[in-house]
Amino acid sequence: MLRCLKVALLVGIASAAPPVLAVVSAPVEAQVAKSGYALPLSLAMEAAAEAVRTCESNGYAVSAAVVDPAGVIKLQAKGDHSTIHTRDSSFRKAYTVVTLGPIFRFDTSSAFAELTAKSPTGPALSSLPDVLPLAGGVAIKAGDEIVAALGVGGAPGGDKDEACARAGVAKIQDRVTAAAYKRAE
Repeated sequence: MLRCLKVALLVGIASAAPPVLAVVSAPVEAQVAKSGYALPLSLAMEAAAEAVRTCESNGYAVSAAVVDPAGVIKLQAKGDHSTIHTRDSSFRKAYTVVTLGPIFRFDTSSAFAELTAKSPTGPALSSLPDVLPLAGGVAIKAGDEIVAALGVGGAPGGDKDEACARAGVAKIQDRVTAAAYKRAE
């Protein structure tokens, strides 16, 4: 289904000229939820719990967040003894993966962190609201489509957060794949 996207641009033709407002119309196809598969809350809860449990077993107090393809929080889980900032960092890592991953073709927030470190546009991308170029977010995929993302925050290092997030995704991945495949039949 194609829709028309209207973008308003404020353009200054010359420094002495007043700005001009231009409206551009172009067909747009939604980047998210193409298959229509929605991660069930029960699987989101299981993935988040496994991520928190994995980190706790290594002595890390973390929080986990699962977001849907539009970046909306499906589940937020604050682990025992995790600090308040972990709520935001876990969400922002998941949000980064689910909203920018399909565009720049990455499945983890660590890949985004590498991309922004090497790109001259990295600072601009990193300044977008709720985007966080730190490791700890992992895509939940049905085939090649990102259908959700799990973010973890609070371990002493994003690599440790991301390992816990990977464990959470691994716990549910076979059921996500099976459900999405069944839906496609």
